[in-house]
Amino acid sequence: MRPRKTDRFMLGGGDGTVSASSQAQSLPAAEDVRAQLDVLLASPDLDAPARARRFLRYVVEETLAGRAERIKAYAIGTEVFERNADFDAQGDPVVRIEAGRLRRALERYYLSGGTSDSVVITIPKGGYVPHFAWRTAPVADADPVPVTVSPGSPADSPPRRRIPWPIAVACLAFLGGLLLWAPWRDGVSRTPQAPAPLPPGGPTLVVLPLEALGEPSAKSYADGLTEEVLSQFARFKEITVLGRETSRSIMPGTDMARIRRDLGVRYVLEGSVRAAAHRLRITGRLIDAQTRAVLWSQTYDEDLQVRDLFTIQDEVARRVATAVAQPYGIIQRADGTRTGSRPPDDLEAYACTLRFYDYRAALTEDSHGAIRTCLERAVAVHPDYATAWAMLSILYLDEDRFGFNPRAKASPPIQRSLEAARRAIRLDPENVRALQALMMALFFAEQPTEALEVGERAVTLNPNDTELLGEYGTCLSQAGAWRRGAELIEQALARNPGHSGYYSGVLAVYAYMQRDYERAETLIRQAALEKFPLYHFVAAVIYAQLGKASEAAEARDTFLRMRPMIFEHWDAEMAKRNYRPEDAAHYAEGARKAGFPVPARTAAESTLEARASRH
Repeated sequence: MRPRKTDRFMLGGGDGTVSASSQAQSLPAAEDVRAQLDVLLASPDLDAPARARRFLRYVVEETLAGRAERIKAYAIGTEVFERNADFDAQGDPVVRIEAGRLRRALERYYLSGGTSDSVVITIPKGGYVPHFAWRTAPVADADPVPVTVSPGSPADSPPRRRIPWPIAVACLAFLGGLLLWAPWRDGVSRTPQAPAPLPPGGPTLVVLPLEALGEPSAKSYADGLTEEVLSQFARFKEITVLGRETSRSIMPGTDMARIRRDLGVRYVLEGSVRAAAHRLRITGRLIDAQTRAVLWSQTYDEDLQVRDLFTIQDEVARRVATAVAQPYGIIQRADGTRTGSRPPDDLEAYACTLRFYDYRAALTEDSHGAIRTCLERAVAVHPDYATAWAMLSILYLDEDRFGFNPRAKASPPIQRSLEAARRAIRLDPENVRALQALMMALFFAEQPTEALEVGERAVTLNPNDTELLGEYGTCLSQAGAWRRGAELIEQALARNPGHSGYYSGVLAVYAYMQRDYERAETLIRQAALEKFPLYHFVAAVIYAQLGKASEAAEARDTFLRMRPMIFEHWDAEMAKRNYRPEDAAHYAEGARKAGFPVPARTAAESTLEARASRH
């Protein structure tokens, strides 16, 4: 691709100005950039969902049109993500999250499928204005490279020609593909293979290429969806997903026992894409390769006249990955069935992590103590197990925020929680459970800004993890971004209705803070976490605001039996949850109506009075 001499931009600084002519000669023209944009948006190697692709098109076109100064979070939120005119870029992190996702997707693209592309589009950190550059200087404009004859070589020997590196990479990839494909040719190994060992510490999964049925176009649809499903599964660190090359090497119709024996995987995802006119029917099945049992099956019917292909691929892949691989999904439940019935003393490290999710669903003090002990044993034996450290951090935090099994002679639980979370991050900086643990520990250490920044990063890495979405939404809500927090919690509830108690409880608090007490009552009754102390406190204040004295009294007495000392530290309890003064004062109002021994004047109420006197 030759550089043209019109419409060249220096676009890395964010001001959209034309560079000096000497610099412009080495920069792509607007038509070069638009051609590269079309290549990116059409490529299955760009691991980005539909809205991230819309984001990319918007910022590129705005920049090429000379409107780079308009590319701000508010404009992107309202024009790309269709937020309302009251969109708050600080309270709603959607733009920052999608920008981070898009940056990583572009980096991966140019290291994989885009290695031979001439134009490179990036979005530098610190802003949203894209930067355009040639990958290398155009060949026609480069000076001839002199040939140097090394000492001792014949002077008249012809110089060795170097193979351009993109071609060399392609050749190596082709040869590697032959080596990977050969053992699976015709569905039969040419030489007997020993069973592949299962990776320790968790389940393994292989995604078979989706079968194309119907019209010829189904092949491209199936290939693209297979790639998107693999990308979505890779976000879940608690399962091992075999790579694209292995998936592509498996021939259709290969026996499940063969896959289990040769690859050592426990789970296989297979499916098909059928295309007819503008309609698509996508099916997916998760199979236990050992028993050949179908653990999950789903069909998705889509219309290409209603939604574009990229949106369909993103949505279906997200739904499949969430259903199968999330912490409360099909694989976790299947593995829990095999390990959960064994006595605690016999559980291995991975079984502890499964039981952690059982604890999170029930939130009882008895299960807290047992899982904490189990995870402490696990990290003693496996000190490099990042996920176990992350879960242990959350259990230490629950000593503080819920009062579960406090240890009198140990260091403060919030300190232990922070230390365990940071150790998990050091072991695996992109482990979503570790980032979730650090977010929660920082939040209750009264560092909400830092906590929410960590939460944004975690959601960027895996927006399908409902355990993370629920906690991030809770932190956002308590910090005052109630609407945005509730949206995330409702997403988690929609994707994981089996964990509805916890989510419904937080949404009940949201409704209470909005003074929608009837909805709050409906939600708290749905939560039904009778063994969780705070459930009874929230229920009591809701009933009190509704004038239901008997229900409020029953919930109050139950809570006081479980946590009688909390009101001696009321202000500290509100502070570490980072409630705004108006929200903490509203809680105090309802608590007094319910008959709780709340201080006569809380710190939040004093703050509000002082604020009112200044105005």
